[in-house]
Amino acid sequence: MNFSLTDDQRTIRAAIEKICAQFDDAYWLKKDREGGFPTDFHAAFARDGWLGIAMPQEYGGAGLGITEASLMMQTISESGAGFSGASALHMNIFGLHSVVVYGSDEQKKRFLPPMIEGRDKACFGVTEPNTGLNTAMLKTKAERHGDHYMVSGQKIWTTTAQVTNKILLLARTTPIEETKRPIDGLTLFYTDMDRKHVEVREIEKMGRKAVDSNQVFIDGLRVPVEDRIGEEGKGFRYILHSLNPERILVAAEAVGLGKVALKRAASYARERIVFDRPIGQNQGIQHPLAERWMELEAAELMTQKAAWLYDTQQPCGAEANAAKYLAGEAGFRACETAMLTHGGMGYAKEFHIERYFREAMIPRLAPVSSQMILCFIAEKVLGLPRSY
Repeated sequence: MNFSLTDDQRTIRAAIEKICAQFDDAYWLKKDREGGFPTDFHAAFARDGWLGIAMPQEYGGAGLGITEASLMMQTISESGAGFSGASALHMNIFGLHSVVVYGSDEQKKRFLPPMIEGRDKACFGVTEPNTGLNTAMLKTKAERHGDHYMVSGQKIWTTTAQVTNKILLLARTTPIEETKRPIDGLTLFYTDMDRKHVEVREIEKMGRKAVDSNQVFIDGLRVPVEDRIGEEGKGFRYILHSLNPERILVAAEAVGLGKVALKRAASYARERIVFDRPIGQNQGIQHPLAERWMELEAAELMTQKAAWLYDTQQPCGAEANAAKYLAGEAGFRACETAMLTHGGMGYAKEFHIERYFREAMIPRLAPVSSQMILCFIAEKVLGLPRSY
C-alpha cells in the first residue's frame, strides 16, 4: 500500500490552494456576517474548470475520481473557507452523478457542460419536512400528462435554492399503496427552477450564512418528460448513486475544517504567554491537541479508503458512512478543542474559531444523522437485526 499523493494529486492541491488564497479570512468573516452567496469564489473555480473534476471528459469535465474531488474539497475547507466555501461548490461536484450514470447521452450533453462551466447552479430537492431520513415516504407528487409531469409538494433544507436555476428533484409518480415496496414509484428529475411555480423561503440558521438553506414549495411545476432521469419509478435507486460520494465529500470537508482549527490552536498555544511561558508548554493544552491530530488523521484515512473503493467500483457503503461519522466527530472535537485552547479569544469573531465551531455541527447533522450511520453499520456490517 502506498499512502502518498501522486504527482497529479499534489498538483491539484497546489492549484486549489492558489485559488483559495485569493479569498482570505477577512472575505469569509464578511460573508459570515453579511451573508450573500460567494459568487466570485464559485466563478473562480468554474473559470479554472474545477467544477467538473469528477465529470466525464467528453462533456468538459476532468474525468477524475471522488478521490481527487475529496482532496479538492478538503483543501478548500482547510484553507479557512470551511463549509461556507465547500458548500458553495458541493452540489456541483457530486450531485449530478445520477445523471452521469443513468442519464441519456442527450441529457448529459444538455445538462453537464453548463454545470461544469458554472452557467448552471443546481440544488438537491429530496428531503421533506414530514419524512426526514425516511425518503421512501416522501409526499411530493409528479403526475404525468402526456409529454410532461405536473409536480407539487414541499422540500426542506434545500441548499443554494435562492441562487440556483436547476433542481435535482425526487418525486412520487406511483402512489405508495400501489407499489410492492415503499422505495418503488419514486422518479428522479433534473429540471428548471421555474420561480412562478416554486417558492423558496430561506431558513435562518446557526452558521454558514453565505450558503443559503431553504424551504421549497412547489405548486404545479411543469416538468418535460425529457427532464426525467432514467425510468419512471426507479428514482430512489438512482439517487443512491449520489449518496456515497456525498458522504465522502462531507467527510473530507469536515477533516479540512478540523485541520485548520487545529493549526490555529497550535499556533496560538505556541505564542500565547501566561505565567511567563507559552500555554502550549503545558500538557493540559498539549494532550488534547495531540489527540485531535490523531483523530483527524484516522478520519482522513477512512475517507481516502472510501473514495478509493468508490473509484475502483467496489462496495463502499460502510466505509463512506464510517468516514462521514468519524470525520464529523473528529472535525467537531478539533474545533471545540481549538475554542478551549484560545479561551475567551476563541469566542471572538476576529479569531475565526467560533465560525469554525458553528460550522462543525453541519457534518454531524447532515446529510445523514450519526445515529442512522450507527444503525447502518450494526445491520449491514455486523449482521444485527434492523432496529427501525
